[in-house]
Amino acid sequence: MMAGAVRETPWVQRVRGVQGRGACGIDRPLKVSALANGGVAIGPSATINCPMTATVERWLGQAVQPAAMAWFGSPVVSIKQISAYACRSKNNEAGASLSEHAFGNALDVAGFMLADGRVVEVLSGWNGDDPNGRGFLRDVLVASCTYFKTVLGPGVKYHNDHFHFDLAHHNKAGTSRYCRPKLESVPPRPGSGGFVAGIGGGIDALISGFAPGELLDRPPASLIASEFADPFGVFNGDVEDPGYTDYTDH
Repeated sequence: MMAGAVRETPWVQRVRGVQGRGACGIDRPLKVSALANGGVAIGPSATINCPMTATVERWLGQAVQPAAMAWFGSPVVSIKQISAYACRSKNNEAGASLSEHAFGNALDVAGFMLADGRVVEVLSGWNGDDPNGRGFLRDVLVASCTYFKTVLGPGVKYHNDHFHFDLAHHNKAGTSRYCRPKLESVPPRPGSGGFVAGIGGGIDALISGFAPGELLDRPPASLIASEFADPFGVFNGDVEDPGYTDYTDH
């Protein structure tokens, strides 16, 4: 807040520190009921940490709203979130390491409402009949990898109904990212005459001058904790590497 990355408003409020079981908790949590100075509601209110709040705010203004205007000609006015702070282990497995949700360092988004009343949900829209809905969701997913360190969506086990975003450190520098599904391309924005390259190639071109860091080719070791705790269900056994075990049968 002193640096101006986060500003307290009637919709972004400091609340008492969360002390969960074990290591769960947030020292300085924020309760976020809306972003964009109240212009975009978050429902239900999300309890997250300061870095997530600042990142979600930037993601909304620089990635989501331009995509909404391009595909629908109408801005997003509400975001449906289905998980923010939650004291739980990865995959809800006893003995597994804690999820990023346990530190308020993650947010799961299931849908968007536009100013014209249209609702775009991840579950029904990703492979739905509306090409604009499909394009918008893919546009948002790809752009999200510029802002968050882990991005997971439909096609990844357990994520067919939402996007998962977090700021986990996958390397010592905290610069590596892991984004799935890895799209080969994104449908061209209406009137653009071209296409945005897939995550593996042209993601950086989405936000000019932004250097998000290395994109990991396989799940970080922190995402594959054990045979019984594939925290986000991201590993599908298609990476041939002696250091990784196929966990698809659990």
